[in-house]
Amino acid sequence: MSEKSQHIRSRLAYSFGAFGHDAFYATLSTYFIMFITSHLFDKDSGAMGAKMIGYITLIIMALRILELLIDPFIGNAIDNTRTRLGHFKPWILIGGTIGSVVLMILFTNMGGLNTSNPYLYLILFAVLYIMMDIFYSFKDVGFWSMIPAISFDSREREKTATFARVGSHIGQNIVGIVVMPIVLLFSQYSNHGQGDSQGWFAFAVVIGLVSWISAIVVVIGTREKESNLRKNREKTTFKDVLKVLVRNDQLMWVALAYLFYTAGIQIVNAVELYYFTFILGNAAQFSILATINTTIGIFIVLTFPSLAKKFSRRNVFFASVAVLLISILLFTFAGKSLPLVLIAGVLFYIPQPLVFLCVLMIMTDSVEYGQLKFGHRDESLTLSVRPLIDKFGGALTNGFIGIVAVWVGMTSGASAESITAHGQMIFKLMLFGVPAVMLLIACVFFYKKVTLTEEKHAEIVDQLEKTWANKLKNEQAAQLEVGNIDLLIHAPVKGMLMPLDKVADKTFAAGKMGRGFAVKPTEDKVYAPFDGTIETIFPTKHVMIIRSSENALVLIHIGIDTAQMHGDGFTTHCGQGQHVHEGDLLSTFSREKIQKAGFDDTVMVSLTNDNEKLHFEMLKNDGEVDHGSPVLKLRS
Repeated sequence: MSEKSQHIRSRLAYSFGAFGHDAFYATLSTYFIMFITSHLFDKDSGAMGAKMIGYITLIIMALRILELLIDPFIGNAIDNTRTRLGHFKPWILIGGTIGSVVLMILFTNMGGLNTSNPYLYLILFAVLYIMMDIFYSFKDVGFWSMIPAISFDSREREKTATFARVGSHIGQNIVGIVVMPIVLLFSQYSNHGQGDSQGWFAFAVVIGLVSWISAIVVVIGTREKESNLRKNREKTTFKDVLKVLVRNDQLMWVALAYLFYTAGIQIVNAVELYYFTFILGNAAQFSILATINTTIGIFIVLTFPSLAKKFSRRNVFFASVAVLLISILLFTFAGKSLPLVLIAGVLFYIPQPLVFLCVLMIMTDSVEYGQLKFGHRDESLTLSVRPLIDKFGGALTNGFIGIVAVWVGMTSGASAESITAHGQMIFKLMLFGVPAVMLLIACVFFYKKVTLTEEKHAEIVDQLEKTWANKLKNEQAAQLEVGNIDLLIHAPVKGMLMPLDKVADKTFAAGKMGRGFAVKPTEDKVYAPFDGTIETIFPTKHVMIIRSSENALVLIHIGIDTAQMHGDGFTTHCGQGQHVHEGDLLSTFSREKIQKAGFDDTVMVSLTNDNEKLHFEMLKNDGEVDHGSPVLKLRS
C-alpha cells in the first residue's frame, strides 16, 4: 500500500473510531440518565422506585468524581504498555469491548434485581459502572493520544484531527436523531411515545455494537509509528495537574469559568429530551432538533477561525454566551410550541462549538504563559485540564438531573399529562434557571480574570523567542567543544542571501541571537542545513533549533513577527528529537499568507550558543542561493 493510500485509510479509520467513541459518550452522558429516571422502574414501584433512582444518580455522580483521581494513572499505564499492537490499540480494543458489553447490561434491570433485591442491584450497579467508566477512560485517553503516534508530519496530523472532529461531531449528535426511533421500534409498548425498557435495551445494543466495531476498525486501519521521539514522556499525576492550575493563574481562571459553563450547558443538553417527552408530550420529535443541530454543527466549527480573527476570541465568547442565555429564555417561555422549542434548541447548540474552541485556544496559549512566568513548559499537564473539567461537570450534571427528575415526577409511568403546572415550573426553574446563573458566573470570571488575549500571547511568544537562546544555553545545551568543531552550514531555503545585521528584526540584527545569515526566500520549503538532531520546534511552527554532532545549536527562524500568526501557514515535517540529514525537508510555509498578514518572510539562521573563540567563515555574503548551497564554515 502506498503512503498516500495508508494516510487516507488511517484518516477514515480514525474518523469512524471518533464516530463510535463519541456516540458511546453521548449515550452515557445524556441518555443513560433518561433511562434510569424514566424506564428502569415501573409506575407501581412508587416511593421505593424514587428512592432507588436517587441512590443510583448519587452513585453515578460519586463514581465519576472518583474516576477523575484515577485518570492520570490511566495515562501512565498506557505510556508503559508495550505490545505488538503498540501503546494505544490494546486499550482501545479492550476498553471498547468491555465498555460496550457493560453498557448493554446497565440498560437492563439485571433480571429484576432492581426490585427483588435492591441493595444487591446497587452493589452490582456500582461495580459495573465504575468498571465501564474506567475502561471507557482507557479507550478515551488511548484514542485521543494516538494522533502524534500516527504521523510526525504536522499537516497529516491536522488532516487526521479534522477527520476525527467531523466523525466525533456526527457520532455525538446522531445519537439524538436515532435514539427515539430505535427505542420505539423495539418497544413492546409505546408508553405515550416514550417506549419501554426493551426498546431502551435495544438502543444500548446498537450503540454498544457501533462503539465496539469502530474500535476494531481503528485497530485494523491505523498504524502507530515507533520512534525514539515518543520515549521518555513525562508521567502525569492528579497532584501535578492541581500544581499547574494553582501556579498558572490564567489557566486556573479560564478553567474555573469553563467549569461553570460546561456544567450549565450539559444540564440543558441532557434535559432537552425530557422537555420533548414531558412538556411537549412527543419524544419522537426530539429527532428533528438533533438532525438540525447535527447538520448545522459541521459548518459552525469552520466559522471559528474567521470569527476569532475578525472579532477576537474574547468577543466571540461573550457573544456566544449571550445567544445561549437568549435560547434559555426562549425555552422557558416556549411552552408546547414545537417551532419555538426548535428555535431555542438550535440557538442553544450553535454557540457551543465556538465557546469550546475559545476555551481550548486560551488554554493552549496558557502553555506559553506558564512557560514565560515559571521557566517550565507544562504542555501535557495543561491540556489535560479541560477533559477533567468536562468529566467533573458531567458528574455533577447527572446527579443534579436525577434529583430534579424525581422531585418533579418525571419518572416511570409519567407523561406530559401527569406533570402538573407546579412540576413544570420547578423543572424550568432548576433545569433552565440554574444553568443560566452558571453561565453568568462563567462570564464574570472570564471578564474579570481571563486576560490572555491573542495580542498578549503574541507578546509572550516574542519574549520567549528572544530569551530562547539563553535558556537553551543555561538549561539544556551542552557548550561547544572548542577544538573539535568543523561544521559546514548550507542555505536552508532558496532565495537571496543577505547579512544578518541587515534584517529588519533588531534582535537578530544586533547579534543577540548569535551570529549567522539570512535569506529572502523565493520558495516555501525549508531544508536541514546540516546533519543533526531537532532540538526544539516552537509551538507556532515558525522556529526550530537543530543540534549538530559537535553540539552547535543553529536556529532557523521563518519570518519576522510571524509568531503572531499562531502557526497558520506553517507545516512541520519533522519532530522534536528526530535525527535529520542535510537536505531533508523540515518545514513548509506560505509566503503569501505571511505577506498578506503584513509580515516580512525573511528566513534567519543563527548560532544560538555562539562564543567568541569560534571562527565564522562566510563562503558567500549575498546573491542568489539554492537550498543546499554552502554558505558558512564554522571552525574552532
